[in-house]
Amino acid sequence: MISLSAKKGVIVMLSERQMMILRAVVRDFTNTGVPVGSKTLAKQLPIHVSSATIRNELAALEEQGLIEKTHSSSGRIPSGEGYRYYVDHLVKPDPLRPNDMDVIQSSLGGDFHKIDEIISQSATILSNLTSYTAFTLKPELKDSRLSGFRLIPLGKRQVMAILVTDSGDVENQTFDVNEKVTGEQLEAVVRLINDQLVGLTLPEVLKKLQQDIPLKIANYLQSPEGFLDIFGDVLTRAAQERFYVGGRLNLLNFSQDSDVDSLKSLYAMLDKTDDIADVLGQPSDKISVRIGNEMTNDALRNFSLITATYDVDQHGKGMIAILGPTRMPYSRMLGIVGAFREELAKKLLDYYRFYDE
Repeated sequence: MISLSAKKGVIVMLSERQMMILRAVVRDFTNTGVPVGSKTLAKQLPIHVSSATIRNELAALEEQGLIEKTHSSSGRIPSGEGYRYYVDHLVKPDPLRPNDMDVIQSSLGGDFHKIDEIISQSATILSNLTSYTAFTLKPELKDSRLSGFRLIPLGKRQVMAILVTDSGDVENQTFDVNEKVTGEQLEAVVRLINDQLVGLTLPEVLKKLQQDIPLKIANYLQSPEGFLDIFGDVLTRAAQERFYVGGRLNLLNFSQDSDVDSLKSLYAMLDKTDDIADVLGQPSDKISVRIGNEMTNDALRNFSLITATYDVDQHGKGMIAILGPTRMPYSRMLGIVGAFREELAKKLLDYYRFYDE
């Protein structure tokens, strides 16, 4: 059996024995972190092969750019291209361990009052399961509709604005009102918002805020700009993509770069939604693995990223991801990510059914 793979425009051709050896090199190195030699491989391979033959095959794999020598050992380690070949052609997701499934189901089985709570908790669960840094993205909200808006007086001229969507998301923000604004005026504005905007999608509501709504609110408030700014902020926050990060400190456990500035750059990325979105990329129905230089951020050259979408029917699709070292046990991680996205989708579907009822 011959396997073909394109590597930087070059066709990589591997025999069945070479694939067997490459698989063993990757799995042994990801498990131990120790460069793999011919004697170790001779003990691990399911067929009897002499050390001399294995050395020849290792030399061929090295020539193909799939493995490389280290300065401190005569053994080999996978290269970025070797990991890529392994993930594309040789890896199979491991079945989920029973205790892992117990952890997932029990952690997601609690009482949650908001979608955000489920998504946030999911990042923590996933990081604990993998010991890596995890990302979760809530289902897209472009089709969510405004289902209610309220203003609650808090005293001392402070008011809390509360916005609710039909998907169960709740956003709130506290602000100060001008002493000239009466409670009756605020109640009239709330009635106007609910009469004119409830039932519209969030993008439609935002559009309305740029058109006729300011003029209508001006009938009740002499200076509606401040109120509109607050309402727009709450609405925008409800509509925007919401990423959650779990296991931030796990980056320190496997970062190969001890340079303080590099670590600062890495952690700064975790605090910026746009940077996270760039790293995670566009969602795909398939589980995706990106390795090292395949990611746009140079700070991630020694990392691998596994991403997967989860589908909650008409409520949209979200994303989960784990960021770890290139030397991660891909079989186990792919198994965890695959199972976790299914359980998360089930949990969210149950939540939406309950809320819809």
